[in-house]
Amino acid sequence: MKIGITSVFIFLSALFLAYSFSIYLQPLSEKKVLGFNQQKAADGRLIWQKYNCQSCHQLFGLGGYLGPDLTNTISNPNKGENFMRAMIQSGIKQMPAFHIPENELTDLFEFLKSTNASGVADPRKFNTNAFGMIHHQ
Repeated sequence: MKIGITSVFIFLSALFLAYSFSIYLQPLSEKKVLGFNQQKAADGRLIWQKYNCQSCHQLFGLGGYLGPDLTNTISNPNKGENFMRAMIQSGIKQMPAFHIPENELTDLFEFLKSTNASGVADPRKFNTNAFGMIHHQ
C-alpha cells in the first residue's frame, strides 16, 4: 500500500490544527502568588530604583557587591522586615542611614516579598547540567 505525500501532509496538517485548537480551548490560568500586594510591589520596585539600591545590593545575583543579596532576606527568620527596617533607618558599616518615609518603606518591603516569592538566589545551591540548564539543589 502506497501512501502519497499529499495524504501525509493532510494528516499532519489535521493533527496540527486539532492540537492548536485544543490549546486555545483550554482556559487561561494565571498563578497568583499570595503574600504580597502586587501594586505595592510594583511601587516598591520604583523605590528600589529611586534610592539606587542595586548599586550596592543584588537581587537574584545581579547588582552591586558591597551589600548582601536581598532576594530572600525578608523571609530569613534571623533578619526579616524589622531587621531590614533598622538597617535602612540607622545604617551600618558602609551603608548610610536612609530617611525613607514609612509608606515608601512599606512598598519597598512588598517588593522584597515579591522577589522572595519568585525564587531562590543563592548560586551556591545551583547545579548546571550538560545542556547549560540551571537547577536548584
